[in-house]
Amino acid sequence: MTLTALYLHGTMTLDQRTELSTAETDALLARHETGVLSLASGDRPYAIPISYGYDAEERQFYLRLVSTEDSEKASYLADAPQARLVVYEEDEPVYRSAVAVGHLREIPRDDLTIEHVEQYSAAKRPLFEIWGEDRPELDIRLYRFDPDDLNARRIEIARESAAD
Repeated sequence: MTLTALYLHGTMTLDQRTELSTAETDALLARHETGVLSLASGDRPYAIPISYGYDAEERQFYLRLVSTEDSEKASYLADAPQARLVVYEEDEPVYRSAVAVGHLREIPRDDLTIEHVEQYSAAKRPLFEIWGEDRPELDIRLYRFDPDDLNARRIEIARESAAD
């Protein structure tokens, strides 16, 4: 059962919610290389699972996003949109999450540095791809995500026992 479902059904209470320190946040982001990237266009939201590289010293994310020219993803990425990246982990009874809000900035291939390449190489690539039809021409673009706001929380859950 999900955290929300447990809370709504009354089988758990939030025992403690605390902000993570900068060091704890950086450690969480370094442990994980995947998250959910959310974009919006007007009142239309769009969210996708992504992989990322994270530079704790600069507190920047590096993303390699793959789409087709006429894809929904490409249309959302067209205008250097404001974005939200969520990374989370569950280690019952403790849940941790980090939320970064800022703008994605495409890095043209001509502007790539060795440092960029090192960060992009930290981003996991899918081990497989699923295509319903012939594989279309893929558009691979590299982005840097400099969050204007980056915070993280730790929530500890106290579950009620079955005897209660």
